[in-house]
Amino acid sequence: MKSRKINNRTPGIVFIWQKHLFTLSLRKLFKDKPKEPKKDSTEEYNIEPSVNPKESKLTDPDYSRNKHFKKGVAMMADERMEDAVLAFEDALRIDPGHVDSLLKLGYARFHMDDYSRAMEAYNKVQQIDVTNADAWNLKGLIFYKQKNYEKALECVEKAIDSDPTDGMAWYNKGCYQSLLNHIPESLDALKRSVEIDVKNAKKAVRDKDFENVKADEGFRRIVEVVVLESIRQGYHKVGQIVWTTMMGKAEVEDAARKLIEKGLIIKSEKNIGFQKIDEYEIVPELAEKIGAEKKGLLSTKKKSPILIQQLKEISEAIQAVKVSIEKGDVKELIANLDVFIDSAKKGPLMIEHFFEEHREIRLYKIRLSDKGYEFLETNKKKILDLFDSIESSVTKKLRSEVAQN
Repeated sequence: MKSRKINNRTPGIVFIWQKHLFTLSLRKLFKDKPKEPKKDSTEEYNIEPSVNPKESKLTDPDYSRNKHFKKGVAMMADERMEDAVLAFEDALRIDPGHVDSLLKLGYARFHMDDYSRAMEAYNKVQQIDVTNADAWNLKGLIFYKQKNYEKALECVEKAIDSDPTDGMAWYNKGCYQSLLNHIPESLDALKRSVEIDVKNAKKAVRDKDFENVKADEGFRRIVEVVVLESIRQGYHKVGQIVWTTMMGKAEVEDAARKLIEKGLIIKSEKNIGFQKIDEYEIVPELAEKIGAEKKGLLSTKKKSPILIQQLKEISEAIQAVKVSIEKGDVKELIANLDVFIDSAKKGPLMIEHFFEEHREIRLYKIRLSDKGYEFLETNKKKILDLFDSIESSVTKKLRSEVAQN
């Protein structure tokens, strides 16, 4: 997808923020062939009672492959890249076409500065699936490290062609365009990245790759998004915003002043000891749209009976998810997960109260759609643990809300 031209005026902060609430998305996951659940009704899949479960695991190529793959991922987490490479190579001896292992092998070699062999791994992925967005994006990083920004840009544009919802691909495109001094195109890509995931705005303000565009008014509006997000999250003082964003004090104050001029936030003075400290709040009308918490007298949060009903509905939806997991019904599970994601259902409430969990649920839905029953079997406990955690938080919130109404 080629970069879209933009004029000197970039979209307003409210537009970016509202779109963020309904367009949050995750990177496209590593693809692998989904496996259908085994059916007891066919003679082909019947298992004799005398078969030892341990033996079936040891003779299952996927089991052995996955064991090596998981070991490699664990080694990467411990920054033991050489051991990780060996583990992924073991997995690939069993299944030479395992895309996940090829991608991880390439990424481990990338971190070892072995760019040529990392490129070999990504090329093998593309022999299997030329549209694999992760492979294109990771190849772009190699060219970026080699300061070949034109080639890096070509790769990331192909990644975006394959997956237009990949926020990190758009972010990388913004970096490469900035390094090539393509100012409007860089800001356009960065804007798209922020619309997909607002956290990319916070990342951008500290990223040296955007030095060429930081003086542009369009980038200043990205800074305003970061300040607005910080206030929404409960950081109301300049010092708090500086600490959490790593921006300069003058930069934060300038962004706050512009947000006040636009009518998006208000400033008040609070007496703390012998000092007067400025605090910022989002205006009530905007707070309702983006989920900022309202406060009443003595800073107590205003409660709503509607929230109690919504929390009860989330609790019921959690039970439906658990039932579909236990049944092993992937199609039903995906439909039940959609309740927590869809902006017309519980999506906005999840974003407001369970932001990180909302992202994980989106991730699980995508992987279940790609890999089906195999992914459910492998990650059943993780998914149940996630919803147990959400259920526990919902129960606490319900008790608190009921006690104050």
